[in-house]
Amino acid sequence: MDGPVMPALRHAAALLLLGLTVGGARAQALDDPTRPPAALHAPQAGVPAAPARPRLESVLISRKPGGRRIAVIDGQIVRPGSKVGNAVVVEIQDTAVILRKGKSLETVKLYPSSKTERK
Repeated sequence: MDGPVMPALRHAAALLLLGLTVGGARAQALDDPTRPPAALHAPQAGVPAAPARPRLESVLISRKPGGRRIAVIDGQIVRPGSKVGNAVVVEIQDTAVILRKGKSLETVKLYPSSKTERK
């Protein structure tokens, strides 16, 4: 069976394999089906962007009396007296940080959707 049919078959198989690899290179990339629509991320025309509020990411409080209190706000490590943008850290609580902007106070919570308030 080594006659003229075998080389022709090998040649056809090689061409088929080459065609499959070249065809795959021209394939179009698929979109990620889990990605939200681009319209959700596009800025709205005529609507000014609201200034981003600071986001409290973590709070670390020492168990020792008078121990240090550290918080992470927008990736920045802060202590009482530190600056966050144009605000100053006044107090670090268990689940919140109090910031002073001028004469006003702003509380940034670790769990903003929490309905409970610390008294």
